Amino acid sequence: MKTSKTCLDVTMVAPEVVPFSKTGGLADVVAGLSRALSVAGHNVAVITPLYSRVSRAQLSRTEEKLHIALGDDSATAGVWEARSIHGVTTYFIEVPELYDRPELYGEGGEDYPDNARRFAALSRGALELIRSRRMPCDILHVHDWQTALIPLYMKSIYADEPHPARARTVLTLHNLAYQGIFDMAGLSETGLGSSYATPRYLEFYGSMSFLKGGMVAADALTTVSPTYAREILTEDFGCGLEGVLTARTGDLVGILNGIDTTEWDPSTDAHLPVRYRLGAMQGKGKCKTALRREVGLPEGSGRPLFGMVTRLVPQKGVDLLIAAFSRLLETEADWVILGNGQPEIERQLRLLAGAHPERLAVRIGFDDALAHRIQGGCDFTLMPSRFEPCGLNQLYALRYGTIPVVRAVGGLADTVIDVTREPDLGTGVSFKAPTAVALTDAVQRALALFRKPRIWAALRKRAMEQDFSWDRSAGSYAQLYASLKEHPPSAIPPGPD
Repeated sequence: MKTSKTCLDVTMVAPEVVPFSKTGGLADVVAGLSRALSVAGHNVAVITPLYSRVSRAQLSRTEEKLHIALGDDSATAGVWEARSIHGVTTYFIEVPELYDRPELYGEGGEDYPDNARRFAALSRGALELIRSRRMPCDILHVHDWQTALIPLYMKSIYADEPHPARARTVLTLHNLAYQGIFDMAGLSETGLGSSYATPRYLEFYGSMSFLKGGMVAADALTTVSPTYAREILTEDFGCGLEGVLTARTGDLVGILNGIDTTEWDPSTDAHLPVRYRLGAMQGKGKCKTALRREVGLPEGSGRPLFGMVTRLVPQKGVDLLIAAFSRLLETEADWVILGNGQPEIERQLRLLAGAHPERLAVRIGFDDALAHRIQGGCDFTLMPSRFEPCGLNQLYALRYGTIPVVRAVGGLADTVIDVTREPDLGTGVSFKAPTAVALTDAVQRALALFRKPRIWAALRKRAMEQDFSWDRSAGSYAQLYASLKEHPPSAIPPGPD
């Protein structure tokens, strides 16, 4: 137990966390924030499901069994745990019939049909673990729709439990487009009564939204960048929940995500064939040559290389790239894309790569090591997102001297300064319109910079000097937690009799 005068007991509940499970940036955020808080002197624990892909090698199985009530039904959960070198203990809820599956949320582009049950069980299981162990918990920080029922449970089913009822709840909205919307017929499995099937709680256009329930009940709401916090109050970005968010504006704060600067460091990155650093950049050119060889692009073309590591979905603007690609072939650039997502987008990318193998390499799937090598070996990272709550790849890119070309939305607008507008401060290139024409124009502006050695070297230097470590962001969260601890929990509107 750490002994800091400002020490807080923080429990995170999340559907994924590296290095145990990951489908996207949420897993990195939970791990990075937890470690930074622990290093700062706080006691931090994480609770997450024991998926089949989680390696048991570094875990220990406890003797504990949890009874998880799911309406008229129940499940029995085992508990595993792992303690990291950073002092963060991770607990795993083991329910094989719910989590022992090939993927975390679904397969073949389709969600698992029992996801409401799976993640209601995670939320109830986490609270049962805290209750049964009497875990010290000042702050219960939950992430996205998969754990958003926890604040509502805290103020209903668990309201009279000493553990965890005294904790204050924080719900982080990583991406408002994913809300956990289910048929209202499944309400009984949550254990919440029919009084919660109303517009003031879970009801959302005739269905139920787990995320909405958490947004109503949590003591504080955070999202992952200041710009996104403003955007989601509007109809364009609010995904139908802008009214709920507007009512809670005083409890909503945007805190920019950080990155793990030990994992993402070109001077020590074990995934790179050659390491490099600011002031000794020769290795980056060698990384580029090796990456071209690895993905099958011509090694001696001399053309600049653009990379995309992304989910292959319209949100990420991949369809804009596809629409623009005939124009992009007219530029002096090659492309490498890594990701998976919608089958139709995957198919179109494969067709383009097959038609232009000397210009475009596509790798479908998730490959963390290759993601590092793309950041290390490319000249540019492209992120033409339609919306982007924060984004992490542009932060990795800056650290690796890989200049981001981004659409100026959400966290991309907060972290990338357009060099064509601010030549002395710029760290990348940005564009506003979500069109193939605007994307192509941004690429052309980026390539013009590449062809000017002194301007290019200064731009890359500014990019690599940026600091987006978790230290600052964790400090903002700690301030929020401390302020919540000093005040009583927020009330939620009473349900009908």
